[in-house]
Parts: sequence; structure tokens; C-alpha cells
Amino acid sequence: MISHEINGLYAITPDITDTTQLCVMTRQALTAGIQYVQYRNKIADYRLRLTQASALSKLCKQYSAILIINDHYDLAIEVDADGIHIGREDITIIDARNYLGQNKIIGVSCYNQLELALEAERQGADYVAFGAFFHSKTKTNTVRAPIDLLSEAKKKLNIPIVAIGGITLANAASLIIHGSDSIAVSHGLFGTQNIQSVAKKFNQLFLRAEQAFSPSF
Repeated sequence: MISHEINGLYAITPDITDTTQLCVMTRQALTAGIQYVQYRNKIADYRLRLTQASALSKLCKQYSAILIINDHYDLAIEVDADGIHIGREDITIIDARNYLGQNKIIGVSCYNQLELALEAERQGADYVAFGAFFHSKTKTNTVRAPIDLLSEAKKKLNIPIVAIGGITLANAASLIIHGSDSIAVSHGLFGTQNIQSVAKKFNQLFLRAEQAFSPSF
């Protein structure tokens, strides 16, 4: 099984039905250097999901970016996405691996529970996501996760850690400092007036953190 590195800004698409607008918004993020896009649309039916996921798959390939499909492993297979992201009510990690194969990415939501993340790693997950760390406009029924969870998880996990939930330019740095390898952002990116500019600013937060922790000689 290939080891996948997930780091930097991880864009989660918004719930919109206009595929052209979705692609325009996603292209703006990709132009800024984003390497990870998760297609998530809770209001779309199967036909629209297939149309949008197919369009995003082609777009991400143009920019050599990774496309992850939220929940729907069959959709991920159909559009040849790079992987899926699953929660506790979705397909199991083992079944997902059997369907997708050894080289696809499987990410798992672990909410505010380190034990879920440790078990996900044991079962072969490629990354885990914790959250929500802040009030989320995208998902209003989430549990809240303490920021210290990131530091604790960093000591015990050997796979990338993604932070999610209400993340903005104003609060992202604290998550990175506490050990998050990646931050997943939806409204805080796609809900802004200049997606490309905001994406670049998120990426700069990671560069600053890397420089701060790099040894000086």
C-alpha cells in the first residue's frame, strides 16, 4: 500500500447545483496551488453528483491535484478519483479498501475521539480528520473538538492529521501550531470573494509554521 502525504490546505467543495460555477470556483483554488480537493455535495442527486465529480476529476488532473470523494465509493470508482473520505455511518475502511484497491486514499472522520483515529490507522486509513474545532457554517450538528487533541494525536499517530470545522484565516494558525498537517476548509474558502487570494494566504500559514519550526544554523 502506498503511503500518502496529506498536507497544506484541503478544499471541500460547497453544496451548489451549478456545475459551471463549481468548476470556476475550484479552478481559482487550484490556481493558487491547492493540491487536495474533496467533492462533497449533500443536496445533489446521483446524476448531478456524477456530472460534477466527473468535471472536477478532469479539472484536478489538469492541475495534478488530488480529488477525494466524500462518502460515495461507487462515485469515486466511476470517475477514477484518488480516494474517498468516510464517516462513522458510511462504508467501513476494510470494505472501502477492497472496493478501491491498495493505491487509493482513504480518509476517515474521527470527530473528537483519538481512539477512533488509532483504530482507523490500524485498519489502513491514509489520514484522519478531527473536528469541528470551531463553529461550522457547513455542518451545524457537529461535535466540538479541543485543539489540544491535535497535539496528543500527533504523538500517537503515524498518518497525516487533518483539522476541520469553522476554519478561517483568523484561527487556522493555532491548529497548524498544535500539529495539524492539513486544514480542511469549505465556507472559509469558497464563501469568500477572492478564492485564489484566500487560498494563497492559507498556504502561507503553513510556510510560516514550517519556517518557525525549522532549525537555524
